[in-house]
Amino acid sequence: MEFLTDAAEFLAVAGDHLAAEPVVSTVVTTVAHRIIAQAADGIAPRADDWWLVVRDGSGSIVGAGMRTAPFPPRPPFLLPMPDEAAVALARALHERGEEVLGVNGALPASEVFAAEVARLVGGRVEVTVHTRLFELGELIPPAPAPGRLVAATEDQVDLAIQWFAEFADDADRQAGRPPGSTGHELPDRAAMLHRIRNQELWFWVDPTGQPVHLTAASQPAFGVSRIGPVYTPAAQRGRGFASNAVAEVSRRLQAQGVRVCLYTDQANPVSNKVYIALGYRPVVDQANLVIVR
Repeated sequence: MEFLTDAAEFLAVAGDHLAAEPVVSTVVTTVAHRIIAQAADGIAPRADDWWLVVRDGSGSIVGAGMRTAPFPPRPPFLLPMPDEAAVALARALHERGEEVLGVNGALPASEVFAAEVARLVGGRVEVTVHTRLFELGELIPPAPAPGRLVAATEDQVDLAIQWFAEFADDADRQAGRPPGSTGHELPDRAAMLHRIRNQELWFWVDPTGQPVHLTAASQPAFGVSRIGPVYTPAAQRGRGFASNAVAEVSRRLQAQGVRVCLYTDQANPVSNKVYIALGYRPVVDQANLVIVR
């Protein structure tokens, strides 16, 4: 296996492998492209970030991953790879002296990796979130809601930051977990401004022009864009804002020839129901795991 510290070098090495399954690879590819774009804007990546390429005996790439999460415990994110590779990765990180207390990503690779880490450090594996990756087929328009979709502007950066944070807490509450118990990426001001300038954030505004909902989406990577987060403040829920915003963002992306996907928390039946009604169909189940010592 090969560890790389540069996102552009990683994409140059693993690009063909990632592009072969671009929906399954969406988290890794969109993060890599965003880090490269942010670096061009003067936002430096973390010094201890790494990217992973796994090869078989013939030299063919059979797996990939990354460790770029800014939130504790900075879990690696693994794409599908052979079980023996997941075990070897756990041992390699242990030998490097990296503390690993969690892992996110594809099953069974993340489970196999976590089990070996737990064996090495003396602990047990617990699941914090079961996630499900969906891809949009034919969009099914929802019942119309009052208002319209507008792109976020730079003067709304503080509202976007606030709603990202509220989304993270609400996602935990709605799944029956204590707020803050699940790691979520919360962009700082510079990163949020970068996303706004790249037209990755939209607000649904009511007929008076007041923002009542936020939907974000990644820049396309290998022809795939990922929706999220999707957040409606509690006082505005139940009016169809989320369904209409996600549908409109999805429609615009599909009109550009982009495949559209998103993740749901399997413990949140409301969001799963909303996306299925829009025409999203499950692709693969994944999980966020922690190692408890």
